[in-house]
Amino acid sequence: MNAWLALSRWIDGLSTKVGRIVYWLVLVVSLISAFNAAMRFTIDYSSNAWLEIQWYLFSAIFLLGGGYTLLRNEHVRIDVVSAHLSPRTRAWIDIFGLLLFVMPLCVMLVVLGVPYARFSYVVGEVSSNAGGLIRWPAKALIPLGFALLGLQAVSELVKRVAYLAGRIDDPNERKGHSAEEELALEMAAQHGEVKR
Repeated sequence: MNAWLALSRWIDGLSTKVGRIVYWLVLVVSLISAFNAAMRFTIDYSSNAWLEIQWYLFSAIFLLGGGYTLLRNEHVRIDVVSAHLSPRTRAWIDIFGLLLFVMPLCVMLVVLGVPYARFSYVVGEVSSNAGGLIRWPAKALIPLGFALLGLQAVSELVKRVAYLAGRIDDPNERKGHSAEEELALEMAAQHGEVKR
């Protein structure tokens, strides 16, 4: 079990690093979006490449951030129901959900996504829009994103099993603030309302 927990910590570290990169991609896509809008409205210039890079980056944020979201326990779940269940029952539900839904979906999308992206690379697929970008990087995000999500699902599975075996504390228990709470606290601290 110690080796599995070490693997889980390594995966958590990887997801955290990727999540921090994704944070910056949000800023980059916002700046590109603002620049593109400013150019369009000030000098009536726009480029399909600028529009396409926006959705490439949005795809990267969504796909690469999935594992980090799972790590932070920020994904969508039915809290109205699960809040009334015991921690052990929630752990069992997570185990079945990870094994029956998340992991098979990730394996399927990696297995199908790699040849999809590879074919796009081999044929040199380019956007049909004038001045558009090459397509394989966007298509490669699909298997990469789901591989990262699948790895984090393995980590979460290890943590749930270790919790049920009494080796670690409840992994569903919040150890800090949610992303929204952290943002609210930081904004309040900037305005001198709350000291962290």
